[in-house]
Amino acid sequence: MDNVAKHTGNPVHNTEDVPIETRRVAFDSCGATLRGLLLSPAGTTGPRPAIAMAPGLSGVKEGSIAKYADFFARGGFTVLAFDNINFGESGGEPRQEADPALQRRGYRDAITFLTLQPEVDRERIGIWGTSYSGGHVLEVAAHDRRVKCVVSQIGAISGFEALRRAFRPAARADILREVDGDRERRFLGHPPATLKAVSDDPAEPCVMPGAAAHAYFMQQAELAPTWQNSLTVRSLDLYWGLENAAFVPRISPTPLLMIVALGDELLPPELSLAAYQQALEPKKLVLLPGNHFSPYVEQFDLTGNEARDWFTRHLMVGGSVGLNP
Repeated sequence: MDNVAKHTGNPVHNTEDVPIETRRVAFDSCGATLRGLLLSPAGTTGPRPAIAMAPGLSGVKEGSIAKYADFFARGGFTVLAFDNINFGESGGEPRQEADPALQRRGYRDAITFLTLQPEVDRERIGIWGTSYSGGHVLEVAAHDRRVKCVVSQIGAISGFEALRRAFRPAARADILREVDGDRERRFLGHPPATLKAVSDDPAEPCVMPGAAAHAYFMQQAELAPTWQNSLTVRSLDLYWGLENAAFVPRISPTPLLMIVALGDELLPPELSLAAYQQALEPKKLVLLPGNHFSPYVEQFDLTGNEARDWFTRHLMVGGSVGLNP
């Protein structure tokens, strides 16, 4: 593979560290108000490069993406970290429903919001996504040329393949019956059915099965009080049809960084590797050990530095494309 970095240790890159200012912001998207935090380096004047970012499946801005937003802002970027529609402090109904089409539009509206901020250089906007939103940024970067740099971390490539591998055949059949029943109930005007996002009971149906997922999100709940352990059943139905690999060849010439966890138990890493092979230059692939949640915890120094270096190179200094930093 070209431009591949495989790491087992932590790099030391991009060491500048500046104080930041944070303010609460809101913008409209799909008939709802999305709320977020706008982080900027303190005491500096614009226009500066900017990054838009949203959480993964069921996540909220105060959770795992918060330290990435802080890290990028301390590197000199204006960063918009926002809650997806129907989640956290953002508006939208039904609550806890992850609709990929609406979430992608949220990214587009976040980009528009950034272009209208006086401290932002509208010609230097990047997007970052992780897990579920790591798949969204592939589609957005392929179709929105305002995006000048993109980082997809442990991104969702195929909902069908991820769910097929995550659930045993009997469990898949149960979930599909629940999806069909939810369609009928909603058609008749009843409230949406929900499932837990994670569970510590292997026999209990949930969207993200496994002890690692449960342990991670229970820690997130302590950091992010707006997080709820719930997703609508339709979220699974919508995820089932998600296929993001088709967008990857269309991203070029926008620089693409993909970060893949080789032990990812929720999003098969081989799907990401195959998608990366379809991407055109400029691109870079970072492989790291660990499971789906290792990028946020023990591998944060690696993933944070690699992403910030990529944004720095392509949004700040504009170095030669298609080569490793």
